[in-house]
Amino acid sequence: MLGLYVHIPFCAKKCFYCDFNSYEITRKDEKSIYIKNLIKEMEFYKEDFKERKFSSIFLGGGTPSILNEDEINIIFENIYKNYNISENAEITIECNPGTLTKEKLITMKKVGINRLSIGLQTTDNNLLKSIGRIHNYEQFEKNYNDALDVGFKNINIDIMYSLPNQSFDEFKESLDKVIKLNPTHISCYSLILEEGTRFYDMYYNNEFELNDDELDISIYNYTINKLKEDGYNQYEISNYSKKGYECKHNITYWKCENYLGLGAGASGYINDYRYSNKENLDEYNKDIENNKKPISEFSSLTKKDEIEEAIIMMLRMNEGINIEDFNKRFNIDFEKKYKNVIDKLINKGLIDKNKNNIFFTQKGREISNSILVEFLD
Repeated sequence: MLGLYVHIPFCAKKCFYCDFNSYEITRKDEKSIYIKNLIKEMEFYKEDFKERKFSSIFLGGGTPSILNEDEINIIFENIYKNYNISENAEITIECNPGTLTKEKLITMKKVGINRLSIGLQTTDNNLLKSIGRIHNYEQFEKNYNDALDVGFKNINIDIMYSLPNQSFDEFKESLDKVIKLNPTHISCYSLILEEGTRFYDMYYNNEFELNDDELDISIYNYTINKLKEDGYNQYEISNYSKKGYECKHNITYWKCENYLGLGAGASGYINDYRYSNKENLDEYNKDIENNKKPISEFSSLTKKDEIEEAIIMMLRMNEGINIEDFNKRFNIDFEKKYKNVIDKLINKGLIDKNKNNIFFTQKGREISNSILVEFLD
């Protein structure tokens, strides 16, 4: 697998929980300058990938649906011009209600996008306003129905729980409404306070309280069971899909396969090297205009780094680590090397194994971050 990630850093408004590299547009020419440089960055890597095919493309942000029809067209024209894309590639764009129109959806379909990821977060209009979203539920529902009318069959809906002042019953109502829409994929995340966000400051100013861990875990378990009842398989800690609609691009990350990242703040993993681009737009643009890759960090991973990263990422998925594949990939005996840790976690009921795989139990998924540390030397 080989993925292509393209970062669109622009937003109509920064959400109160968001710590992604995103910016509200302040100048008319901001998007056009960025897109011109994004295309130039594509050209920097053209020769490196001329013998390889990309199995997935993901436009993330920010809010990629803030692009107009012409901008969507020119970005994809240049993706296809510079890279070999597999005929059956999964091609995703993140969309936010309030920036999406039927005309844009038609353009997205025409350029080959075959998967939408729509950020809803909650169906409660008061909560949407309180977390800084620019849309209401009715706008989302119209966008979703327009997408179906245009012919999109693979649609993810993002929702969140443990939002400030959100009751368990209010979350259940949101989840029920989303399930009734029958999307092919649902991503469901608990609110995480990130430094530098508006919510982070509000929390430390005592403007709201967070759910305790016990309630958070109760909501998580309810979500898993409810979605399973309605035909959604949990295949990763926070992701659920109908059969055959797992997100191929994200699986590329979780299986530690190679991906090329383009755009301000994007990261990539190519062979044994990991890099991150500069986040600041002016610095990103300046480097590219000077014919220089806008890389801020570049590192060669040691075998130990790769093994530990693979453990952390692969255990996020419900299938866990395929022992035979892992041993071949890294030329180690996984069960022998980590025998003490594996035995300890199995005895605690936090991981389990069968003939082929080692994986989290449900109890283990609830506290996954603390367990993963056990595998780090």
